[in-house]
Amino acid sequence: GIIGKTGSGKSTLLDILMCLLKPTEGSISIDGNKLAENNYKYWQSMISHVPQKIYLFDSSFAENIANKIGLDKLDMQKIRKAAKRSYISEIIESSLNGFLTKVGERGLKISGGELQRIGLARAFYKDHKILILDEATSALDNRTEDLVMKSLYEAKDDITLIIVAHRLRTLKKCDQIIELKDGVINWTGTSNAFFNLKNDSNDFE
Repeated sequence: GIIGKTGSGKSTLLDILMCLLKPTEGSISIDGNKLAENNYKYWQSMISHVPQKIYLFDSSFAENIANKIGLDKLDMQKIRKAAKRSYISEIIESSLNGFLTKVGERGLKISGGELQRIGLARAFYKDHKILILDEATSALDNRTEDLVMKSLYEAKDDITLIIVAHRLRTLKKCDQIIELKDGVINWTGTSNAFFNLKNDSNDFE
């Protein structure tokens, strides 16, 4: 779990972890192996990134979840499974044409919470080993967020979750919390220790 006030460096840290920015000094090691030019692409190939703002194209739910155009190229069984895990399947199936329903340019026909759930379904569809959530549940109500996070944590033995959030409740089951302040790591430790420090506050502003 990564937390910090606006401007504390959370997005920069994620960009460095995803090799979108290179460290100006020092290095990053994954299980003792340094990230370098010769293995950047391999590392990136294992990452699914779900940003706060999801871009959708004017096509069907199915094509947006798979992030590709052309129904002949889609694995519908895998798409349905991803939609179910992100708790968007009932909404999709109740729409006029189900998974073939058009979402509108940039998802104009659906809500912000539904957009984020499609973003999560897209990540589930990719089925990568590392899942980075950058405020990816901020538009969800508490109940839906709890259901989505439960689905994520149930799979945590198979994937590594890196979660950026303002709502502390989103991070309660994280093994490790990193707090950023003014561009540096201000605190790191277990979630239990962190929540004891914050006295059960709900938000980190």
